[in-house]
Amino acid sequence: MLAKRAIVLLSGGLDSATVLAIARSQNYECYALSVEYGQRHRAELEAARRIAAALGAHEHRTMRVDLAGIGGSALTDAKMAVPEAVAPGIPVTYVPARNTLFLSLALGWAEVIGAGDIFVGVNAVDYSGYPDCRPAFIKAFEQLAQVATKAGVEGGRFQIHAPLIQMSKADIIRAGSGLGVDFGATVSCYQATEDGRACARCDSCRLRAAGFAAANIPDPTAYA
Repeated sequence: MLAKRAIVLLSGGLDSATVLAIARSQNYECYALSVEYGQRHRAELEAARRIAAALGAHEHRTMRVDLAGIGGSALTDAKMAVPEAVAPGIPVTYVPARNTLFLSLALGWAEVIGAGDIFVGVNAVDYSGYPDCRPAFIKAFEQLAQVATKAGVEGGRFQIHAPLIQMSKADIIRAGSGLGVDFGATVSCYQATEDGRACARCDSCRLRAAGFAAANIPDPTAYA
């Protein structure tokens, strides 16, 4: 019997590592996809390679999209500072169209290899308020997949799995720990050093640290 195939978007961070572990626990043959999009925290790409190998991904690919050419985000424009204080509204670390493009790449690869399932680590509870991390976005993209692909119009079905979308960061950490994720190998920081050390000040670092504290699990993060 052929294994179920799934594309798993893998950034190298805590959430996506947990999603890969979840997909593997559900007996999917996982094709991990990372994206080099011009992010300033490129250390996450090396983390993704480590995680894909450690968690038994069948294949891991890194694709390239120049979102730095679009600009408009502190994660792709070195002239914009990564905020270190909480402010109202959507922060400047929001990357325009990022998850739409990531899921589009995953959808294309899924169609080529005959996979009907795509896993993504978006979260709408402990997150920064990004619009492309909400259930409405996931539902809309799933509908798009049906009308935008040869497989879809010929009767195939695509399902976008977002298993973390309603989980707190602490719950995500507990789930990943239970599935053997080495969170010390992950990189979440928006301005990590080249060797992956975290700043402890950006929004992503704060959410991560608070999650470990709430989960009552020691934080393995390497800080600069």
